[in-house]
Amino acid sequence: MTDHDRYPLPRTFEEFNEQRRASFVRVKDFKQAGGRLVGYLCSYTPLEVIDAAGASGVALCGTSDEVIPTAELTLPANLCPLIKSTFGFASSEKCPFTYFSDIIVGETTCDGKKKMYELLGELKPTHILHLPQGRDRVWERDAWYGEVRLLKERLEELYDIVITDDDLRAAARRRNRMRRAMCELYDLQTSAPPAMSGVELMSTMFAATFSFDVEEFTGKLEALAAKRRQEFEAGERPVPADAKRILVTGCPIGGVINKIGRTVERMGGVVVCVDDCSGERTQASLVDEDADDILRAIADRYLDINCSVMTPNAARMDNTLAMVEKYRVDGVIESVLTACHTFNVESTLMERAVEGAGIPYMKVETDYSAGDQGQIDTRVAAFIETL
Repeated sequence: MTDHDRYPLPRTFEEFNEQRRASFVRVKDFKQAGGRLVGYLCSYTPLEVIDAAGASGVALCGTSDEVIPTAELTLPANLCPLIKSTFGFASSEKCPFTYFSDIIVGETTCDGKKKMYELLGELKPTHILHLPQGRDRVWERDAWYGEVRLLKERLEELYDIVITDDDLRAAARRRNRMRRAMCELYDLQTSAPPAMSGVELMSTMFAATFSFDVEEFTGKLEALAAKRRQEFEAGERPVPADAKRILVTGCPIGGVINKIGRTVERMGGVVVCVDDCSGERTQASLVDEDADDILRAIADRYLDINCSVMTPNAARMDNTLAMVEKYRVDGVIESVLTACHTFNVESTLMERAVEGAGIPYMKVETDYSAGDQGQIDTRVAAFIETL
């Protein structure tokens, strides 16, 4: 069997636009060269375990409304757009990362996703990580440690390999270096005015989830941070000095970077802090590379992510208030995706915390469609005007 036969392109490949065809060919070439590919969706996925298996962990496509009509042939319409988009890209074979992945790693972060993964498992091999509801009980950490170990064993079986502690430790060092590079870019936004636009920052971080080579992308992040710092020190000011400093928190921001982030910056603001689950509050957390039990250190690092699915989750609000102070924030905008009940309910606690600190707060509930763009423009403009 030839490589072409082993990794056929989708039946509808010729109908794709040029950029999508190029992405499919790039991933196909990676697979033909012997590359291992593991798809994932959530920040709770322990990427060091995937890296230690000699595989590349890539995010599933799920940030566009293009395929939602396809998804709604199977899924209910009143479901989170991220879930519908992810399933729509998979079922329509329009995402190269989903299409060519050896296995998809899912997680039980919310009811919608965990049931969607059951349907996704009919299309691709899928491994589900059972996430505890909290972190305060000893057994919850032990249970999560067991889940991370099960993932390690599943990948060992899939690829017929043995993942050693040395493999895990080396992977932790690579990921920690990448996280430090990300935080270096985030720190540039503490300048007054910030050294780069928030849209550039968000787009750069989003691209990291689709990179096959951790070290290569880390080098790009480090080079970009050095370049933007040098430009700022030379007097370049890409952001107006009077731009209002906005922290964006809430649901994953990838699908609404333009809808909210670019709108903020068109209306006289600048996003100085990205406080979603893949933003600074998560990337600032490192794995203890020198821990005696490196697998447990990896598990502990991920369980400490402050997502609204955890009960209680006061650490998220505490972290946001720390970011408000660090970045001298003028206002907080919380982005909540339609039907994301955990973030929507928790937004009440976030509003209390932020306004209790004397900072204006606004919640935007939205999806991936363009239907409410005008309303969002008006609300964001009014919000920034009040600052």
